[in-house]
Amino acid sequence: MHTGKRYSIKEFVMWSRRDIYKCFFLALGPTIIFYLGWTFIGMSWLPVAMLGTAVAFIVGFKNNASYNRLWEARQIYGSIINESRSFGVKARDFLGGKKDPQAKLLFDRHFAWLTFLRYQLREPRKWEIMDEVRYKEYMSHVYTIPERNEPLEKAVEGFLTPQELTYILGKKNRASQMLALQSQSINQLHKEGVINDFQQMQLQRSIEGFYDHQGRAERIKNFPYPRNFASITKYLLHLFVILLPFGLLKEFNNLGAGTFLEGWTIFFNIPFCTIVGWAFVTLDAVGESSINPFEGSANDVPITQISKMIETDLKEMLDDTNLPAAMVPVNNILM
Repeated sequence: MHTGKRYSIKEFVMWSRRDIYKCFFLALGPTIIFYLGWTFIGMSWLPVAMLGTAVAFIVGFKNNASYNRLWEARQIYGSIINESRSFGVKARDFLGGKKDPQAKLLFDRHFAWLTFLRYQLREPRKWEIMDEVRYKEYMSHVYTIPERNEPLEKAVEGFLTPQELTYILGKKNRASQMLALQSQSINQLHKEGVINDFQQMQLQRSIEGFYDHQGRAERIKNFPYPRNFASITKYLLHLFVILLPFGLLKEFNNLGAGTFLEGWTIFFNIPFCTIVGWAFVTLDAVGESSINPFEGSANDVPITQISKMIETDLKEMLDDTNLPAAMVPVNNILM
């Protein structure tokens, strides 16, 4: 998540400079050929304008869908924050207070679940974009993804016994199995008479809530923006950027008729088409950069920071002073 007021012009140009180069050379070639006398390559601007209108609509639709996925992901983690605090208060008070070892056990298992979940959500998918050159290059200079730098075993080892850790690491959906282990512990406490029926029901409702939030997050993670929409957007966008210089050749050539610029205004086609093409391509890239809100891009939901914040909140409920280091933005990027 970007925490500054805006991206700087330098950041934006560096991030999209390859698109600027492509749009520039796509405009340069037809302009030079037209200037050298091959005027037949100039086409009417009307079909290009119609295509541009269609592209604007479909790119706008994609960006709207992208924002909706991002906002839903943030709502999911907002619900996890609220449910975690509620679970922490209930676990502490139902089990005898701040110093009760059983309460600490439930807290630690909850921290383990948060850790397993964020690592699963950071796993790459084929349709995600973080391995593309522009994103890898930007990340290498600006920020890092914690889940790619710290092994999962090290991140979670302080919350589980060696036996529990070995057991959970042997499962495919580790976060889901962590909740199952938590539920088993709650039921065992009920059998031992540590908590009553009402308290067991309240704690199990929280487990159900965590399953619901995890499932909603997994739906966003594992179901990409529909490939048919993504494909048609990309094809129409590229077609528009390629045809744009051809559609404006005659318009710019006639712009200077009867003035001292006659014959030279054709070269205005180069900067104009570069800017317009770059604007369309960059708008599409902006939507693409936030359409998978858990992969680790600079615009994603800061699930690592949220998980650490929850851990801090719950540990303070037990007056535990061994708090995780506060995560602060690095170059305005918060993970």
